[in-house]
Amino acid sequence: MNAPTNTPIVDGATKAPWRTPMVVLAAGAIVVLLVFGLRASFGLFLKPMSADLGWGREVFAFAMAVQNLMWGATQPFASAIAEKWGAGRIVAFGGILYGAGLVMMAYATDPLTLNLTAGVMIGMAQAGGGLAVVLGAVARALPANRRTFGLGVVTAAGATGQFTVVPGAQALMTAGIDWLPALLILATSAVVIVACGIPLAGKPNMQSAAENAVRRDLGLTAALREASGHRGYWLLTLGFFVCGFHLAFISIHLPAYLTDMGMAAEWGAWSLALIGAFNVVGSFGAGMLGDRYRKKSLLSGLYVLRSLSLLYFILAPVSEVSVMVFSSALGLLWLSTIPLTSGLVAHMFGPRYMGTLFGVVFFSHQVGSFMGVWMGGYFYDTTGSYLPVWWAGVALGIIAALLHWPIREEPVQTAAQPAS
Repeated sequence: MNAPTNTPIVDGATKAPWRTPMVVLAAGAIVVLLVFGLRASFGLFLKPMSADLGWGREVFAFAMAVQNLMWGATQPFASAIAEKWGAGRIVAFGGILYGAGLVMMAYATDPLTLNLTAGVMIGMAQAGGGLAVVLGAVARALPANRRTFGLGVVTAAGATGQFTVVPGAQALMTAGIDWLPALLILATSAVVIVACGIPLAGKPNMQSAAENAVRRDLGLTAALREASGHRGYWLLTLGFFVCGFHLAFISIHLPAYLTDMGMAAEWGAWSLALIGAFNVVGSFGAGMLGDRYRKKSLLSGLYVLRSLSLLYFILAPVSEVSVMVFSSALGLLWLSTIPLTSGLVAHMFGPRYMGTLFGVVFFSHQVGSFMGVWMGGYFYDTTGSYLPVWWAGVALGIIAALLHWPIREEPVQTAAQPAS
């Protein structure tokens, strides 16, 4: 019998040899770039849509909260479909649903329609083209010693979408294009997501021989049962709630908060773009560091630094300088949790069902997103201030750091495959 190797596993490689790891990585990066870029631009529409349609901010915020919750609730199922039949079809379906949801969102005239389109439809679309599906395909395409770096590249692509799509959406509205046609223009980018489903198509192969020597392919049900009994998996899941709380609150409410503080509307877009630009550096850096150092220790450090960044922004007077400092610092920490969290799941449980297992962890992230974005709208409408949510973000960052520290960063071994 041949010795175990560390060769990558490319989804559908037996059907299409041209689907090399780099092709899978590039297609996945483009999908995440557009999914995250479109998602990050929604905060620009909070004030104009609420003003034109006569809504309080909680109406739009609640629709975004539903979107995050639907993304998280459907992500494990989307990942399970991708791991059974390949990522291509679920990514293509997500692209179609994303485009349709943006078009219908543009014509929403009541809160119920907004919740069904911007909330339910787009939330499900983000699950189809979201991180768990794409990261699962990339994790299976790369060898173990380069896996966390590859996950960092895909995460950095999401950051790239944030500092390209968001300023583009703001430029449309600054140029005199109303928010409705701006949404329709953004909807056309969904065609690219559908096209990227082609190189991601094909039924996933099994895990490599080297990883098979440590972990036998148990099947999805047994893998879920195994993870549900693992203490570190639950700590990782609880900690990821905090990441979602931070990201959703800031991405949706920061532009409105800055205009409330007397800054020009363009600063909302540029602050998110600056977060995205530094996010590229942070995601790449986290991917590289995660291949060298303990991921759980890096995660604890990241959450402490997030709390310190939020504390600075609360205490410092709001100015152009403070916004740039805060956005730059937070950008380094923005999505850098994702390659470390997903890489830790793959490290502990192997890459075969990594997408589904990370999808469950990601659901906790989206519950946090629901709470963050909804609480922002609720507290603003009831108290006229975002301050309680900013302070909640500081406290939750410290809690997340403490949750990650006791995780045992070791592969969970199963019986090795018998020799053929």
